[in-house]
Amino acid sequence: MDDIFERIGKNLKSLRKERNVSQKELAEALNVSQTSVALWETGKRKPSLETIMQISTFFAVPCDFLYS
Repeated sequence: MDDIFERIGKNLKSLRKERNVSQKELAEALNVSQTSVALWETGKRKPSLETIMQISTFFAVPCDFLYS
């Protein structure tokens, strides 16, 4: 899985599930649609840098976590 979109999606989904946060809850916290979260998690769309920063703040993890 070298595609950056897929890596971000996999890590986001894993983190979200680990913290017991639904796609809907995350979407509301980030002020985006649930569809956007689903597209990120499947690697079909990459969140913007600003959104990645918001995600890292929401989950209290470094931004690079999503890229690793």
